[in-house]
This record gives sequence, C-alpha cells and structure tokens, in this order.
Amino acid sequence: MPKKTMQKTSGAEDTQLLGHNHNRIWTKSFIFAIMIVIALGVISLFTGVYDIRGQEDGMSMFFITRVPRTVALMLTGAAMSMSGLVMQLITQNRLVEPTTTGTIEWAGLGLILVYLLFPAPTLLQRMAGAIIFSFIGTMVFFFFLRRVKLRSSLIVPIIGMMLGAVISAISTFVGLVFQMTQNIESWFVGSFASVQIGRYEYLWIIVIVTFFIFLYADRLTLAGLGEDIATSLGVNYNRIVIFGTGLISLAVGVVAAVIGNLPFLGLIVPNVVSIYRGDDLRSNLPWVCLLGMGTITLCDIISRTIIMPFEVPVSLILGTVGAVVFIYILLKQRRRKR
Repeated sequence: MPKKTMQKTSGAEDTQLLGHNHNRIWTKSFIFAIMIVIALGVISLFTGVYDIRGQEDGMSMFFITRVPRTVALMLTGAAMSMSGLVMQLITQNRLVEPTTTGTIEWAGLGLILVYLLFPAPTLLQRMAGAIIFSFIGTMVFFFFLRRVKLRSSLIVPIIGMMLGAVISAISTFVGLVFQMTQNIESWFVGSFASVQIGRYEYLWIIVIVTFFIFLYADRLTLAGLGEDIATSLGVNYNRIVIFGTGLISLAVGVVAAVIGNLPFLGLIVPNVVSIYRGDDLRSNLPWVCLLGMGTITLCDIISRTIIMPFEVPVSLILGTVGAVVFIYILLKQRRRKR
C-alpha cells in the first residue's frame, strides 16, 4: 500500500514538473527565437534604397530613419499581437482581434473627427482621439456580443466585421462630405515609410501596456474562463474586462495614430502560439510579443525589397499572409467539428 501511494505521488510530481517546464519562458527554443528576431532587426537596419555606407550623411540617415523604423516595427508587432491575445481571452474566441471586432475602424473614426475639430492636429491629439474611440468601439462590440445568444466561433468575428464595416462607411461618408478622403486612404494603408525620429516615440507607451498585461495576466486568464467561473474564483469580471479593454484601446490607438491599419497580425500570432503552448497568458505573452515582432519585421523587409527601389505598404503583405492563415484556421476548426 505505501508503494502505491509513493508511485501516485511520484506520478503527480512528474506531471507538475512537465507543466512547469512547459510554462518556462527561458528555454532553448525561446533563446533561438530571440536570435532570429535580432537577425531580422539587423537586416531591417541595412535594408533600403539609400546607401548609408556610401554617402557622407549615411550615419545620420541611419539614426534618423533606419533605427526608428526598426524600433517601431518591434513595438508595433508586440502591441498588435498582445491586443489580439487579450481580446481572444476575453471573448473566448480564436478568430477575434482588433481588425475583426471593429476596434481599428473606430480608431479611424476617431482620427477623422480629430481632423474635423483641429485642422492641423498634432500626433498627440490624433493619438488621443484614436484611443478614446477604440475604447468606445470595443465596449460597443462587447455590448452587442452579450445580447447574442448564439455564440459559435464564426458569429463573433462576423458581428465585429459587420460593425466595423458600418463604422468604416460612416468614416468614408464624413471624409467625402468634408473632403478628407486623402486622410482616410493614407490611414487605411498601414506603412512604416514615414517613420523617422520625432514621429515614433509615442510607441514606447506599448512597453507600459505590456507591463500591465503581464502584471494582470492571471486575472485576464481567469476572465477568459467566463464570467461565472471568474466570479466564483474571486475576480471582478466586469472590472477586469474594462481594464483589459482599456489596455487594448491604448495600444491600438497609438499604433493607429502613428502607423495606420495593420490587419490580421493579432489573429495570426496568438493562434500559432496557442497551438503549441496552450492558453496560459503569463507564459505565452513573451512568445506572442517576440513572434509578433518577427512577423511584422519580416513582412516589412519583403515590402521594401519586392519591387525595389519602390516600396509597397506593409499592410498589403501582412493582409495577404493573414488572410491565408485566417482561412486555414477556419478550415481546421471545421475539421475538428466533423
């Protein structure tokens, strides 16, 4: 009898040890992934039409344009990937991210209204408008979602995309009436071409957002289990949802004001990480940030070299890759149901 007890205890310890190893952050694979992202960052620094080594002002241009652009890529990739991860937890749906819930369209509407109120708005004013309307739009999405009884995996993103299409139509109408279509078009084409020193510094706010998401990771994970379970475990569900929505809105608003629309990034990265690592937010967050940085940096390098010396918007490459992955996830879910 004691031997059986010892065997059971040993088995439980082995299972706990395996789970602990699975949730460890600093593994060989994670360090290898860091090395790949660093390599992509170095390639990004030395990719471009301007010859920084052959011109007299090459080093000045290097620090004015190349370094800010690479830093902006890293911060933006982390921001959009984190936003997708938190939204998927809160909605309990793998197909949700800022571009499939209407959040990014609400941010665009906020930018349009800022342009109406201030003919020549500063970056801070544009960012404030995008953040406020991102928060309002995300809360409106959750309001509609709570009143939908049928909660299949496809219904949730369909509601978000329908809501986003309505808001996008309103933004287009306002732009046509007030002759601001050029601002709308430039915003919908997410690109890093205009990023330089003095135009990207607000993206460092994303570091603060990352800190708070990591700090409240356990509560956000419990919120992802549903309102009843989260409440029974002592978590104020409504408060943590509002808090998570505020963090998402802050990150999306900053990216929308500085860079523009970046589709599907928050959908691709969290799904890939969840497939291999499960749904633990705290252990997945570094992987999500890292993979988001690598994905958008790779897409930006492709956008700069595919028709060199010209450059295509990074949103074009990102949207193409994201659409393929989105279809793959849909087909995979359909096979599971069968």
